[in-house]
Amino acid sequence: MWKLKFDMSDIKVQNKENQILEAAEHEFLEKGYGGARTASIAKAAGVTHAMLHYYYRTKEQLFERVMDKKMSELVPMVSHLFGNASLPLTERIKEAVSIHFDFVSANPELPRFLVNEVLPNAERFNVLRSKIEGYFHLFADFQKEVDEAASRGEIESFNVLLLFQTVLSLNVFPSLMVNVMTNVADGEKQVLKELFAARKAENVEIIMRRIRKV
Repeated sequence: MWKLKFDMSDIKVQNKENQILEAAEHEFLEKGYGGARTASIAKAAGVTHAMLHYYYRTKEQLFERVMDKKMSELVPMVSHLFGNASLPLTERIKEAVSIHFDFVSANPELPRFLVNEVLPNAERFNVLRSKIEGYFHLFADFQKEVDEAASRGEIESFNVLLLFQTVLSLNVFPSLMVNVMTNVADGEKQVLKELFAARKAENVEIIMRRIRKV
C-alpha cells in the first residue's frame, strides 16, 4: 500500500517565504519603495535579516515578487473578461468591473503606491510592465469581438482602451478617498461597507449604460 510522504522542511520554507512576502507587501505599500527597509520586513516576518536575504537576495527582488503577487490576483478578472466566450459579452464586462472594484477595495494602498512609487521610476515601471505586457494583445482581440457585437446591434460601439480607462477611474477613486469616506461614515465599518457597496453598484451601472444598446 502506497503512503504519501510530506516533506515538512519544504512546507516550512514555503511558509517562511510567504511570511516575508506578506511583510514586504505591507512595508512597500505603507512606506513606499524608498522608505521600505529590509530590516523592518525581516522583523515583521519573524526572521533574521540574514534569512530574509537568503530567500530574497535584494530589495529589488522582493519588490518584483510583490508585483508578481499583486498581478496574479488580477488573473481572475482578466480570465473572466477575455477567456470565457460562453458568457454574453455584457455579462463578462459587468462581472469584470465588479471583480476589479473588489480587488482595488481590498488593496486601497496599491493605486497610490503605483502612482507615486512605480510610474515615475523607469526601472520599477519596467518591472510592472514586464508583468502585464503579455496581456496587451488581448485588447486588440477584445476590440474585434466588441466591433462584431456592435455591428450585429447587440451593444453600442465603444473603444476598449477608453472603456478600460473609465473603469480604472471609477473603481480606483473611492479607494484613494478611503480616509474621507471613513470620516463621512464616522468610523463605522458597516456604514463604510455600505458606502463602498453602493459605489460599486453605481460604477457597474454607469459602465453598463455606456455599452447597452438603447
